[in-house]
Amino acid sequence: MSLHLEHLNPEQLAAVTAPDEHALILAGAGSGKTRVLTTRIAWLVKSGRVAPSGILAVTFTNKAAREMLTRISAMLPLNPRGMWIGTFHGLCNRMLRAHHREVGLPQTFGILDSQDQLAAIKRMLKGMNVDEDRFPPRELMYFINAQKEEGIRARDVALTDETVRGYAGLYAAYEEQCQREAVVDFAELLLRCFELLVRNEVLRAHYSQRFRHILVDEFQDTNRLQYRWLKLLAGRSSCLFAVGDDDQSIYAFRGANVGNMADFERDFNVRSVVRLEQNYRSHGNILDAANALISNNRNRLGKNLWTSAGAGEPLRVFEGQSDTDEARWLVEEVQALAREGMRLSHIGVLYRSNAQSRVLEHALFSQGIAYRVYGGLRFFERAEIKHALAYLRLVATPDDDNAFLRVVNFPARGIGARTLEQIQDLARKESVSLFKAAGGKAAAFKKLIDDLRAEVQGLALPELVEVVVERSGLVEHYKTEREGAERIENLEELVNAAAAFVQEDRELEEGEPADPLTAFLTHAALEAGEHQAGEGQEALQMMTVHSAKGLEFDAVFLTGLEEGLFPHEQSVTERDGLEEERRLAYVAITRARQRLYLSHAQTRMLHGQTRYNIPSRFLEEIPQGLMKWLTPRFSKQKAFAPDFSRTKESFPQKKPARDVGGFRIGQNVTHPKFGAGVIVDLEGQGADVRVQVNFRHHGLKLLALAVAKLEAA
Repeated sequence: MSLHLEHLNPEQLAAVTAPDEHALILAGAGSGKTRVLTTRIAWLVKSGRVAPSGILAVTFTNKAAREMLTRISAMLPLNPRGMWIGTFHGLCNRMLRAHHREVGLPQTFGILDSQDQLAAIKRMLKGMNVDEDRFPPRELMYFINAQKEEGIRARDVALTDETVRGYAGLYAAYEEQCQREAVVDFAELLLRCFELLVRNEVLRAHYSQRFRHILVDEFQDTNRLQYRWLKLLAGRSSCLFAVGDDDQSIYAFRGANVGNMADFERDFNVRSVVRLEQNYRSHGNILDAANALISNNRNRLGKNLWTSAGAGEPLRVFEGQSDTDEARWLVEEVQALAREGMRLSHIGVLYRSNAQSRVLEHALFSQGIAYRVYGGLRFFERAEIKHALAYLRLVATPDDDNAFLRVVNFPARGIGARTLEQIQDLARKESVSLFKAAGGKAAAFKKLIDDLRAEVQGLALPELVEVVVERSGLVEHYKTEREGAERIENLEELVNAAAAFVQEDRELEEGEPADPLTAFLTHAALEAGEHQAGEGQEALQMMTVHSAKGLEFDAVFLTGLEEGLFPHEQSVTERDGLEEERRLAYVAITRARQRLYLSHAQTRMLHGQTRYNIPSRFLEEIPQGLMKWLTPRFSKQKAFAPDFSRTKESFPQKKPARDVGGFRIGQNVTHPKFGAGVIVDLEGQGADVRVQVNFRHHGLKLLALAVAKLEAA
C-alpha cells in the first residue's frame, strides 16, 4: 500500500524520512503532526528499517493511541498489534503484568483511578484516626502523586518541616496499604515500571535492544519521571523521535515540564530538528496574531506558523460594560453565524475559568440556543458503572478493599458504619482483607460474592458481566429511582462494552493476563479519567481553554480577556506563570479556523463581587492592524484607554458614583510606580480621600489621593 509521501510538504517529508538517529520535531498547531507520526512508523516498517515488534509509540490518551493504530493499519498490509502503541500508563501496565513477580505484584493486580485512590486514602486516614482537617485527603493524594511523579518514595522525601514529615509518614502508610491489597494507582504504574528498569539491567537491556525506534507524541506534556523512563528505554541502539510544541505546553499544574524538550535536545545531542510551521487549519490573520503573542515568551525553541490559505477576516474584538453585556453580544453573534449557515457544533466558546460559564449559559438558555459544557462524566466514571465494576472486581479479586467498601452496602443491606469499623479493626488485627474479615451483618454480602464467583465460572465475558449486574441488585435498585431508567440503560451498555471488548480484533498482548475479566477491568480503569467529549446532538461547544487543547472550530469566541482573569492573577506570582498563561492564550487562538472573536468586560461578577477590569495585556501584544473593534467608541489609538465615563447605572455598586478631585470610579489612571490601572473605589472626604486602584501589573492598591500622584489616562 502507498504511504502517499508525495502528499507531504517538504518539512513533513523530512520528518517522516529522518535518518536513524534521535530527532526533535517541533510541530506547530494544525501542522499535521499525527500524520507525520503515523507515516513515520509506517515508513520505518515498510522500508525495512525495523520490524513491527521494534516499534514503541507513546501517546497521552487511549483515543489518540486508537487513532494511531487505525491510520497505521490503513497504510500497512499487516496487523500493527505487534507494536507497542499506547499511553504511558497503558504501556507501563503492560510491562508490569509481564514482569509482575519482579515487582512483587500478582498478575491480577488492580488499578486505582483517581476516585478509587482518594477513597483508599480516606479509608486509611480513618483507620489511623488521623485528623482530616490537618491532613485533607485530597491534599495528601496530590502530595503522594507529586512525589511519585518526581520519582520520590516516602523514605526519600525531604523532611523540610513537621507538616511535610506528617505527609511523608502517611505516604509510607499508603504505600504499605496498596502493597497489601495488591493495587496500584496511576502514578505508581509509571514509578514501579521505572524502578523495575533501573534495578534490572538485563531487563532494561532487553527492552532497549528490542525497541529500536521509540516515538513520543505531545512531548511537551511529559513530566520528569516520564522523561526519565524514556531515557532508560532509549539505549545506545535506539532512536527517540520526539514530537511536540513547547508553545502549547499548558499542563504545568499536572506536572508537565516544558523544559524536557530542551533537555532532550541537549541530553541526546540531537542533530535533527525539524520545524513543522505550515498550518492547515487557520487563516493568516489568526496565525499572525498567535505568532505575535507567543513571541513575547522567552526561552522558546522557536517557530513561526504560516498558511497558504490567505489572510482571511480580521479578529473581531468586543468590549462590554459588564459580563452580562458580553454574554448578550456573544448570543447575538452566535445567532448571526447560525443564520449564515454555520453549525453550532462548529462554534467554540472558550473561557479561562469555569466560574465564567454561568452568565454565558444563562444567556444561551434564555435565547433557546442548545449548548454543551464540554467534558462531562464519561461512561466508566458514572456512579452506576463504578458500582458494577466494583462487583466485578470482587469477583476477580475478593481481597480488593476499595471495591468491597464501595458496594458492601450498595444497594443498602443494613450494614452501617459501626459494622464496617468492626470489620476493619479485625482485618488490621489479623492482617487480612476486609472480605476475609467480613462476618455478622456482612456475611450475606460475602456469600453473594462467593456465589457469584461460582456461578460465573466458565461463562463468556459478556454473560459474566450480565449475571453480575443482575444478581448484584443494582438493576432492581435503580428501578425505584426517579432517574433510574438512564442508569439501567448504562448498566446494559456495560454488557455491550464487554461484548465489544471480546469481539475486538485484538491479540493477547505480551504480559496481558489471559483472564478476560481482569483484562476488561484493566481496560475500564485505564479508560476512566480521560475527559474527552462524546458525540451528541447539534450544540454550541463551551469549555475552558485547557479543555480546548487538541480541538478546532470554524469560529472561536475567547471571552474574559481581562487582567487578573486571563492572564490569571496568580500567574504573576508564580515562576513562569505568565508565560504559561500566554501559551494558554496561544492555544486558544489557534483553535480557530475562520473567525476569531475576542471579548472583555469592564465589570464582572466573580465570587459574589463586582470586579472592575482593564483589558488583558494579551490584547496589547496582538498587532492592532489584525483587529476589527466592534465597540464603536474604540479607535486603534485608544484601544487600551477605554472611556469609562458612564452613568452610575453602568457600574453596579453600593456607593453612588462621584467626582473627587477630578477622579471618579471606573476611570483609567496611571501612577509613576505602579503604572496603568482603573479606579474601583473612592472613600473619605476632603483631604482624607483615599482611592482604591486595580493596577494591571500590581493588583489592588489603596492610596491617599492627596499624595498618590495619579494622572488620568
